[in-house]
Amino acid sequence: MNRITATATNILKLLPRATLILMLLAAPVLAVPMMRANTGNTIEAPAHKNTSVGFVLLISLQRG
Repeated sequence: MNRITATATNILKLLPRATLILMLLAAPVLAVPMMRANTGNTIEAPAHKNTSVGFVLLISLQRG
């Protein structure tokens, strides 16, 4: 009975520390879906305008 009591007290002493460590490890994993849910504030670059200057230069260099 003494051994069971000693084991139980050791487990109860380690339980808060183990809970804290598990919470610290689980916090980033649980925060990722919250960060991905807000996609409304995405800033995108303006579309690149194709002026086709390269094609004109290619044709003019082939004629010369």
